[in-house]
Amino acid sequence: MTLGTRLFTWLRGREVGSDHLGNRYYMERKAGPGDRSRRWVVYNGAAEATRVPPEWHAWLHHTVAAVPAAGAGQPHRAWQKEHLPNQTGTETAYRPPGHVLQGGRRARATGDYEPWRPN
Repeated sequence: MTLGTRLFTWLRGREVGSDHLGNRYYMERKAGPGDRSRRWVVYNGAAEATRVPPEWHAWLHHTVAAVPAAGAGQPHRAWQKEHLPNQTGTETAYRPPGHVLQGGRRARATGDYEPWRPN
């Protein structure tokens, strides 16, 4: 959190809840019912937007007015997986077959493909 965010949160923010990842959610103190006041999140750790659960994302973007209940964002169904942060730029990032870091060899094109060649 930057110094400006910390100061703004301390002076004008009212904590409304937190999620299972430890992120804390705030809104402006002077907000009345039905107001479209500022809402923000203070991350627990690195500021990674993919770490905001869907229920809290909807609240932050004024899609829903009600503050999510305790436990929001945790998997609800047996088939749901636990959150995995954005892997772009890491060793575990997805690399399709033929990617330079996956050997650089892709399957040959079938007969329905004809590459463009300049004249």
